[in-house]
Amino acid sequence: MAQTQIHDYAALTADIVVGIDGTTESFAALRWALRQAEITGQTVNAVYGWSYSWDMGPEPQTEEDEQKLRTRAANQLREWVDSALDNFDLADEQIRLTSFKSSGSTALLDIGKNAQQIVVGRRTMNKFLRFIRGSLSMSLAEEALVPVTVIRTSSDEDLTVQDEIANALTPDDQVYRYERPTSPIPRTSRPIVVGVDGSDYSRNALLFAASLARIHNAPLHVMYCWQYRDLGSIEGYETAVPPMKVAQEFAENKVRAMVERAQLPEDVDVHIDTFHISAGKGLVSASRYARHIVVGSRGLTGLDAHFLGSVSKQVLNSAECNVTIVH
Repeated sequence: MAQTQIHDYAALTADIVVGIDGTTESFAALRWALRQAEITGQTVNAVYGWSYSWDMGPEPQTEEDEQKLRTRAANQLREWVDSALDNFDLADEQIRLTSFKSSGSTALLDIGKNAQQIVVGRRTMNKFLRFIRGSLSMSLAEEALVPVTVIRTSSDEDLTVQDEIANALTPDDQVYRYERPTSPIPRTSRPIVVGVDGSDYSRNALLFAASLARIHNAPLHVMYCWQYRDLGSIEGYETAVPPMKVAQEFAENKVRAMVERAQLPEDVDVHIDTFHISAGKGLVSASRYARHIVVGSRGLTGLDAHFLGSVSKQVLNSAECNVTIVH
């Protein structure tokens, strides 16, 4: 098995590539990328991968017709980016615009292969449809060689459905509302959370999360969600199940050693959290109280990932904050 490459995410020299298509979600992604570039001095490459559709008028028949469409797409991209730049202080050379005829995922994968990260907005689609149809963010997370950050907008398409479920299963005429647990702390004042498991994938996630925490001056919570089978053999309990206190201490020491090996910057405020819970469930729960969740891409691939799921897919589908999937 090939060894996973360990990346230096503190070197913020490569572009932030962001996909934009005029939707509310893509504007949220663009604004997030611009905000980071304003802090780090990075370049933002706004990418519009477009294809012909009926509302563009007659299908192009000549090269001149194609050029008109390309010019129209480039102008549209410029208009979108200009409208988002109003509240940001970036130099002209920090903005790059790329539009070409291609599907959105193909364009982003091609242009973003050497980026510091690819940023997209999460489409407004309920969890079931995201599972059946897939999504741009999931496609990118599975195929990209660089971190993929998915920005979540404030609207929540699942709450309406959960209200309907609550009312359908309640045998009276009273109207019920689903109350989701959350934090009273503003989202931008909450910590960065990174899920780890000791693998090189999660080490890359840890390094990326530390860089993100440093950029935004946010606390970093290193979170290990464990099951007994994940811990391996514990001295003195080789043939028995260790008490919860012993297992918890073993898990904490495991994460502490991982953090020490990673040699994170001294100015990052690091907290270690270990919980006896499945990783997907634990990280989704953490997302209600976090500013940003970072997780490695380790997990299932292909049909197994589609039908059985993986931790990164669970988090991407269900997290209630921004998510980065790191390879």
